[in-house]
Amino acid sequence: MVHLSRFAEDLIFFNSGEANFVELSDRVTSGSSLMPQKKNPDALELIRGKCGRVQGALTGMMMTLKGLPLAYNKDMQEDKEGLFDALDTWLDCLHMAALVLDGIQVKRPRCAEAAQQGYANATELADYLVAKGVPFREAHHIVGEAVVEAIAQGNRWKR
Repeated sequence: MVHLSRFAEDLIFFNSGEANFVELSDRVTSGSSLMPQKKNPDALELIRGKCGRVQGALTGMMMTLKGLPLAYNKDMQEDKEGLFDALDTWLDCLHMAALVLDGIQVKRPRCAEAAQQGYANATELADYLVAKGVPFREAHHIVGEAVVEAIAQGNRWKR
């Protein structure tokens, strides 16, 4: 569930006006009550929130177990509610995630543009130098200096 929550958070950011990497379908969004141009990523926000609920069920179960001896105890009857709720919630979240992915549109030109900014491919260049026999620390240093020089000259790397 932690990974599903992080996945939802990433898609919420990718859908934001700042990133603008994806477009979510109307099926999993709703209009903003304040901003008419905005679509709220409802399904993703619900997934993110419900993941916390499942984590809470785990914490509750651990607190029930914390002081029990290694034998049958009536206390263990308390694990069922959290367990079954967590399972139902997990299945609901998987269903919502499938709906999100079914209707998502990736804005490839915007993603490509973002990949060209901030010297995101500097690591790839350092890896290339390592593959050609340059020691990693030296390759890291060379590429770091190249980025500093490019910034100083106002240049951007292109793939």
